[in-house]
Amino acid sequence: MVSGSGKSGLEAGATIAAWRDRPVTSTDQPLAGRVALVTGASRGIGRAAALALAGAGARVIAVGRTQGALEELDDAVLAMTGARATLVPMDLADGAGADQLGFAIHQRHGRLDIWVHAAAMLGGLRPVAHIDPKLWDRILATNLTAAQRLIRSLEPLLKASVAGRAIFLTSGRATRPRAFWGAYAATKAGLEALVRCWADEMEASAIRAVLVDPGPMRTRMREQAYPGEDPETLPDPALIGPMIVQLAGAADLGLPDQTLRFSAGRSAAPGAATGTP
Repeated sequence: MVSGSGKSGLEAGATIAAWRDRPVTSTDQPLAGRVALVTGASRGIGRAAALALAGAGARVIAVGRTQGALEELDDAVLAMTGARATLVPMDLADGAGADQLGFAIHQRHGRLDIWVHAAAMLGGLRPVAHIDPKLWDRILATNLTAAQRLIRSLEPLLKASVAGRAIFLTSGRATRPRAFWGAYAATKAGLEALVRCWADEMEASAIRAVLVDPGPMRTRMREQAYPGEDPETLPDPALIGPMIVQLAGAADLGLPDQTLRFSAGRSAAPGAATGTP
């Protein structure tokens, strides 16, 4: 049981850095038999997390909006592991779908061991006063409300696990907001507050949650935010996969008082990366 101090069992950046540099192979399966849900799995960091978890032996349930991209992920999982992922084409802005997801996982597996929440949308960059109400509602639904609906739906399944682990992808904009980032920054700040409240509520259980700021990576969202940037100067999302595996299998994550920051080539400890999408 974790103490009330809130100190993470993964404060030492060297531990995570070592896993970041360690390749996950088909014969290295620390998560064998565990059931893992990944949202935003069709591309970017979510896809990288799904592949890393599958390579580590987990049975992956992949949620994403694009059927074709999910099928490509499934092909990659099959080629790597000889097993298929469970594909769930879904727009998480649909709250009813989030509720039904938990029921479906319960029927098939009876529990959930790992949840990686990578689904998010930027929604463009514009002055706060110029954000259309319908766009605001969609960004809020995708980046914040969906997380609450999923917590509500998945908490009983995570409690049914011996050691439920929930990993939430966040951004430096949550704590370092800038002009034109209003909707994204506000919803990410809300996500961090929500996760910390929930983690505090779960302290007496076996569920542990962690917030991870991946820093700048070669993703579509990064391209949308910085269209003039050379993507080849950014790390590939696959580099964060081993860190996700290590967090998913960690004996103790403590409470998420600090956000873990990943940075390729440097230690992935709190304070190590810039954290924009």
